[in-house]
Amino acid sequence: MTLTRRDIALAGLLGPLLAQAAPFAAKAQTPAALPEPPAAAHDMSAMPAHWMGSEKIAFLIYPQFTALDMVGPHYMLTSLMGATTHAIAKTKAPVTSDTGLVFTPSATFEDCPADLDILCVPGGSMGTLAAMRDDDTLRFLKDRGSRAKYVTSVCTGSLLLGAAGLLQGYKATSHWAARPLLTEFGAIPTAGRVVRDRNRITGGGVTAGIDFGLALVGSLRDRTYAEGVQLLAEYAPEPPFDAGTPQRAPAEVTALIEGMFTTFLAEAAETGRAAFARAGSL
Repeated sequence: MTLTRRDIALAGLLGPLLAQAAPFAAKAQTPAALPEPPAAAHDMSAMPAHWMGSEKIAFLIYPQFTALDMVGPHYMLTSLMGATTHAIAKTKAPVTSDTGLVFTPSATFEDCPADLDILCVPGGSMGTLAAMRDDDTLRFLKDRGSRAKYVTSVCTGSLLLGAAGLLQGYKATSHWAARPLLTEFGAIPTAGRVVRDRNRITGGGVTAGIDFGLALVGSLRDRTYAEGVQLLAEYAPEPPFDAGTPQRAPAEVTALIEGMFTTFLAEAAETGRAAFARAGSL
């Protein structure tokens, strides 16, 4: 297997954690039999076999998506040694996020691997509604999502999954303001920063994508590996304010933000219903 530069870096940086890896190593391997940590970053001999994978991961990107919805889990999931990650768009033209960041797709809908281990869909606002109206996007999601090992989203990306018919009968979450709309797609709105129902994993608003990605790293490797990735990222959030949920934010702040969503939610409900109905025949 060809290793990327990041695989090699992770091999060297995670190597010192091997002393704690015994409980997670192959059952036939005893702590005493563990080899010494690798002396060089390129030496993979000391790594537990299950730390190396071959996952195929695809992130959908589309005009005006929310960058952090994608970038947060992208950082975590590209920490999976051996995995191949694609940024998928309708064409290979640069894609501009809702804050003006520009992304270069690595593959188109046609080029994307047919069978994915992880399909991840970020959210947005007006860009997400536009994506719901695009039959090519819905067709792509419906096709790849029907076979992917894990079908996932962050924030209002779950509305896109729902519109493509991929959440019927599944518990799912979204941004807190949009979560009730999931009923339009036959999903079961469920509160939570990360909600998992069988092979559907949905994250709440924006920053929840970091938690979702790290949790999936732990599932696909083991706790020691995931803790190493967390430590490398120095992911130990201590926000300067405690207003990250409607329950914890001051009432006047919650009311202000809710008011900003009124038009979007009405349009999302109408657009979502229409997209969900069309997707059945795509």
